[in-house]
Amino acid sequence: MRVLEKAPAKINLSLDVLRKRQDGFHEVRMIMTTIDLADRVELVDISPNEIRIVSHNRFVPDDQRNLAYQAAKLLKDRFNIERGVSISITKTIPVAAGLAGGSSDAAATLRGLNKLWKLGLTLDDLAKLGAEIGSDVSFCVYGGTALATGRGEIIQQIDPPPHCWVVLAKPTIGVSTADVYRNLNLQTIQHPDVDGMVSALHNNHYEKICSLMGNVLEDVTLRMHPEVANIKEQMKRFGADAVLMSGSGPTVFGLVQYESRLPRVYNGLRGFCDQVFAVRMLGERNILD
Repeated sequence: MRVLEKAPAKINLSLDVLRKRQDGFHEVRMIMTTIDLADRVELVDISPNEIRIVSHNRFVPDDQRNLAYQAAKLLKDRFNIERGVSISITKTIPVAAGLAGGSSDAAATLRGLNKLWKLGLTLDDLAKLGAEIGSDVSFCVYGGTALATGRGEIIQQIDPPPHCWVVLAKPTIGVSTADVYRNLNLQTIQHPDVDGMVSALHNNHYEKICSLMGNVLEDVTLRMHPEVANIKEQMKRFGADAVLMSGSGPTVFGLVQYESRLPRVYNGLRGFCDQVFAVRMLGERNILD
């Protein structure tokens, strides 16, 4: 038997950091939404009682460092599963991009193995398990649009953004999330209006959403990597309605309301970046059959 799962990327419309917690994580308030840029995760029963990761992307680990591997191991250990599984990951989401690609692959693995192994778990059950793997995995289990609090694992579903285009550009650099948080000065950051963004989404107010987008990690990453700032400026120059870095970066995304303007933004950025994508918002929550 085999199960196929789509693993969509996420972007942060708003990302605020409140404080550093005693457990070493940071307390966050952020609004995430899924976009139609997705990996494909295929899960197949195999006779050896082992977890096998298959990927043709050399940047994707095929061992316990892989979050999808960790998701399968967690389910096997928690529910005493004596079966093997091959997890084939076809990557479309850039690696280490601030788009939760690895977390989404893990979430897709949880959803897929729930079906393959007939565990009968709800999305809420899977999201709780996902929180043990990584802060973004819980959101990725649900998908859609949500306010995430705690260290990112407490998920409250909110209204999705209006339909629009999302242009993404990822420079050929890696950004260490740990380094970004280490260099974040909690005393001087300008906090985005997260509640205002929730209200703008509820009212389906595109212009307000554009004006309220904010990410406290952005200034840190821009100082560390000036090329990210350059991409952001170019995206604005080519006509995106609003531009922001996603997560800890380095991917920059821009919202474009009208399809007629999309080619200028997309083609303009191709001169600055190898990895440029133009996709639609998803914003809809996953369901379990």
